[in-house]
Amino acid sequence: MKLIKLSLQNLFYKPLSLVLSLTLFALGVGLIALMMTLNKQITQKFENNLAGIDLIIGAKGSPLQLVLNGLYHLDAPTGNIPLREVQAFMNPKHPLIKKAVPLSLGDTYSGFRIVGTTADFPELYKAELASGNWWKLPMEVTLGSSVAAVSKLKPGDTFISSHGLTSDDFNKHDHAPFKVIGILKETGTVCDQLVLTSAESIWEVHEHQAQPKNKDTTHTAKEKTENGLAEHSHTEKGDHDESDHDHDAEVDSSALAAREITTLLIQFKARNVMTLNMQRNINQNTQLQAATPAIEINRLFSLMGIGFDAIRALAWVIAFVSGLSIFISLYNSLKERKAELALMRVMGASPVSLFSLIILEGLAIAFFGYILGVLACHLVMFFSSDYLFQLYKYRFDAWDFIREEGFLLAGALSIGLAAAVIPAIQAYRTEIAKTLA
Repeated sequence: MKLIKLSLQNLFYKPLSLVLSLTLFALGVGLIALMMTLNKQITQKFENNLAGIDLIIGAKGSPLQLVLNGLYHLDAPTGNIPLREVQAFMNPKHPLIKKAVPLSLGDTYSGFRIVGTTADFPELYKAELASGNWWKLPMEVTLGSSVAAVSKLKPGDTFISSHGLTSDDFNKHDHAPFKVIGILKETGTVCDQLVLTSAESIWEVHEHQAQPKNKDTTHTAKEKTENGLAEHSHTEKGDHDESDHDHDAEVDSSALAAREITTLLIQFKARNVMTLNMQRNINQNTQLQAATPAIEINRLFSLMGIGFDAIRALAWVIAFVSGLSIFISLYNSLKERKAELALMRVMGASPVSLFSLIILEGLAIAFFGYILGVLACHLVMFFSSDYLFQLYKYRFDAWDFIREEGFLLAGALSIGLAAAVIPAIQAYRTEIAKTLA
């Protein structure tokens, strides 16, 4: 205990040298911890948002862009596709496809994307209601938890959407207000940052200029069946009678042919040769594009990994330089304290005690540098979380301490130990008579 107290007193004897060593060490440790924390949280969010989707079908373009837009809502759509071209994939009796979830995109509210889809979409993310109900009729919406928290909207409120991915007031759809029906519980997935509604809502908003708005919303909702979209799972049975279906058959086929969606998310019943070849067959034989999310995300991680690896390498270089700074500081201090160490030997201190004293000083600098670095890492995460949320609509947990940070402590102490070994050996070899003479 006396050695620990004495080692700390020796460190604080030269505060400027201590501050320099701590700053360098904290900078290196902080950068490494920040890269590990960001990489861990980004990877976790990407994996959670895969939601078991095996294939994404959309318009021709970049397959990575198709995946980022269709699953993560981080990029612009590659374009829309005619509904009639994907109706075969949406057949409930399809021998290969377990679930096909259509998405209609293009509008936003306060930067949050409005997604026209079916009840199968929230089921992908195991989303549950926090209050209110699921959307049923056109122009009804259910909000993700982040959307509700930021917008302060509650069930019964209405809002106006913006065309495109911006909140430009000149692109407002003033003619078609949405009504909030429910709010979802937090899921930790992309579902939190979306405004969910039916595809008919998206079509109705954009077709308003071309035709008078159909006030018979029940009729509009029932067009799901004609359009190949599954009936919403929360719609009560018995809402339609035979006369309704007779009336549905009279819907203008040209209008139905003009219906479009943005992407189609597909889950396979099982993986076999036919499902593995489906992507290639779609890309080669149709005007559509199919992409496998797992492959594209791995490709993205490989691209991102170059940047992360470069920053991590820089951080380790800084940590090495800080270790060199610790070595120089202890070495110079040892020269000035030779007489002090010799007197300690005269007073009964053993060579092992002197060796331990210098080792403790190196470990103390490394430990406090580690604490400052990790604290700086999480403070940076805390103060930048709002900016990252505004930019990507993803929440990052600033105080999520990961297991790798424990391994980083072992690495930091190893650097401190290595930097102190040579000065400690010299202290161990202190010659009493020669030094005092």
